Amino acid sequence: MAKWGQGDPRWIVEERADATNVNNWHWTERDATSWSKSKLKEVLVGLVVEGEAGRCEISDLKQVEGEASCNSRKGKLIFFYEWNLRLSWKGTVKQSGEKHKGSVEIPNLSEENEVDDTEINVSKKKGEGDVLKDLMRTEGTTKVREALRDYLKALKTEFTLGMILPTKATVGQEAATERKPSGNTVQDSVSAQSVDIIGVKIPTVKILMREIFNSPADELYSIFTTKELVQKFSKHPAVIEAEKGGKLLMFDGCISGEYAELVPSQRIVLKWRCRSWPDEHYATVALNFKAMAAQTELQLECRGVPVSNEDSTRQCWKKQYFEEIRTLLQQAKDNME
Repeated sequence: MAKWGQGDPRWIVEERADATNVNNWHWTERDATSWSKSKLKEVLVGLVVEGEAGRCEISDLKQVEGEASCNSRKGKLIFFYEWNLRLSWKGTVKQSGEKHKGSVEIPNLSEENEVDDTEINVSKKKGEGDVLKDLMRTEGTTKVREALRDYLKALKTEFTLGMILPTKATVGQEAATERKPSGNTVQDSVSAQSVDIIGVKIPTVKILMREIFNSPADELYSIFTTKELVQKFSKHPAVIEAEKGGKLLMFDGCISGEYAELVPSQRIVLKWRCRSWPDEHYATVALNFKAMAAQTELQLECRGVPVSNEDSTRQCWKKQYFEEIRTLLQQAKDNME
């Protein structure tokens, strides 16, 4: 029998406060298929290609066949992905104003090939307008490859957060690290962080953000509590039960939780989590609506965010919530005019 402290480190439970997958030794697997389909659509659809010949845009992701997963073993991440993609594009010839459509096929995006070596085939419906086809074959292909790299980068960072669990030593180092708040502006996100230890001693931070919206408080409040409006800005089906204890499910299940407090036009408190976070770990999100004439200042406080998920959580609120809500408000204003 080994002496105390000299045993195989794979089985020294004290290395993790919650005794889960000690030293990340055991094989764990996470299915990335559903997440990948949403991410591929996010990075590809709406991609704009412009040149002297004209302007083209990826208008739809018509076909997404394949699967993706991430595995952890001995503290290392192993990725598997294989996709057959077909995109639709539409474009306008600059000189004549003619409009044309076509497709882009990516028959084998996989870990076996580098993105630069991945086959990308561009085609166009019959008729003139080959200048647009040439534009898509050159600059379009370059932009598609960049978007695919963005997907793979997110797969290996954003999606995998929480898979490599911190050891006790890592937790101590992270909790002791001095955290400096970023600069503050009204339109930009403001973050002032403090480290807490909650639940099973997961190191967490508090995120503060402040945004100004050109909308009255009651209208902005309704965007967070009305199912139809949530589905419009999130571009996904959603479950919105805007009452105390009511469920919240958004972005194809990537965000879940429940409503803890609702004060119409003034305040919403949520029990909120990302799917990639450790199981059963929730943050507490408080949204305070401050009326300012025709504008509203939205103050967000998100407590209990895992340290390793701080940046992705801030980006989630900024990109997937605030920017999309601004777009929705602008579209409503344009329609009224």
